Amino acid sequence: MNNLKLLYTAAEIYPYAGVGGLGQVSYFLTKQLKKLNIDARIFMPKYGNIDEDIYPMEMLYEGIKISSQNGKEIICNIKKYESEDNTIPIVYFLENMEFFEKRSNVYGYNDDDIRFLLLSRGLIEFLKISDWTPDVVNSSDWHTGLVSNILKTEYRNDKKLKNIATVFSIHNLMFHGLLVDREPNNLDFDNGKNDIADIFSPLLKKQNFMRRGIMYSDIVTTVSEKYSKEILTEDYGEGLEHLLREIRTKLYGILNGIDYSYMNPETDPNIVANYNSKSFIRRAINKEDLQKEFNLEVGDFPIIGMVTRLDHQKGLDLVKDIIETAIEELNIQFVIIGGGDHGFTEYFSKLEKEYPKKVGTHLMADFTLPKKVFSGADMILLPSRFEPSGITQMEAMRYGAIPIARNVGGLSDSIDNFNSETHEGNGFLFNEYNPYALMCALTRAVEIYHNQDIWNKIIKSAMEKDFSWENSALKYVDIYRKAIKLHSNKKISKEEIIYQMYNL
Repeated sequence: MNNLKLLYTAAEIYPYAGVGGLGQVSYFLTKQLKKLNIDARIFMPKYGNIDEDIYPMEMLYEGIKISSQNGKEIICNIKKYESEDNTIPIVYFLENMEFFEKRSNVYGYNDDDIRFLLLSRGLIEFLKISDWTPDVVNSSDWHTGLVSNILKTEYRNDKKLKNIATVFSIHNLMFHGLLVDREPNNLDFDNGKNDIADIFSPLLKKQNFMRRGIMYSDIVTTVSEKYSKEILTEDYGEGLEHLLREIRTKLYGILNGIDYSYMNPETDPNIVANYNSKSFIRRAINKEDLQKEFNLEVGDFPIIGMVTRLDHQKGLDLVKDIIETAIEELNIQFVIIGGGDHGFTEYFSKLEKEYPKKVGTHLMADFTLPKKVFSGADMILLPSRFEPSGITQMEAMRYGAIPIARNVGGLSDSIDNFNSETHEGNGFLFNEYNPYALMCALTRAVEIYHNQDIWNKIIKSAMEKDFSWENSALKYVDIYRKAIKLHSNKKISKEEIIYQMYNL
């Protein structure tokens, strides 16, 4: 179905507004879909820091009105950006001064519920007047979870919009929106079956955008196959496991990829020495450069790197429990890059002072230093509590840094645990979430590191593993086709019956 038309929507999309993995995945997936001759387009907010000199836009629709029940209107514009060479998807930007243009950040505002409902309402208004109608809308995470809800209920009989199939992609189930209703007896619990609250109603803060995206979409995807199974359990389901088990027949997992032209050690201008899987011995030059960059002692010490958000999800409490022992007993060096939780920032700053020449930190987000770490560190630490997909391990392996990771989610799907008997594998996995399991995996990796022949085989295996978007994008095409088929053949759903009962 090469004429398939897709509208992809998310709160952030690189390079226009990229905060984390969601932004990168959204861009590189749609870019690869376009290479497959899919008419893939993007719908997102026009934040104030998006430069129209870099991304020249045309005014497509001006003065779109989104009304509230109290008579107040929010006026929006829709601008269109299309690259000159037509190699990347067309982007439709929703422009509004109050909720997007004046904001310097993508997230973190008290009115994020209003902002992202506005994004969903704006997308629907665009579809109503546009001469281009997608076959599928793919929304992402809680920020756009209401798109499917609106289409399935308010526009279920609309001549133009009723035929649009919906896919909802979960990148991180932890975040439901502003309401976290994990307790079954919570009086503010949102079952997702009543009307969407008015855009300025205080009830909007009590509605679970993630739940509604799951309930009303034709297909739900997660960003790895294992994560799609894990979230059916109480340990990983974030209070939505019962709902997810109910809809499991429409739940699929597709592992994220990375862009091989962007993440390429053979051509990367950000590293001192370029190399590939046949010349990775040149990584030694980058290792020395990394040691000098962070004022570490230059020498043949195992360098353990972390490129991460400083957050409890990432297993940093385990790192705190073992890192000093590892530095002293395993004679390692440790480099960490990333911003976030103030408590972790303080700890790693103090650690750097206590272990000069052994520890290096850059405790804020950075877009070039990670590549120096990937190309110079020997190992990358990923002891996550849970990890829906993870991109860091793929980027690190592409550059020959070997992951030491917990056996969960996308980490499990992307890393082949090293087998001491066959010497096969490209990483070191541990199961239990405790410091002893992490320390055992780290010790095992450092011991193997000192056997150069085996370690070189592991590096080669890691670098040659295929994480390109080509395979994943083809799986998304199959999902979109399936969603279209399900949508066109579907009998009236339980949600629709309930909705009609509420609105008799």
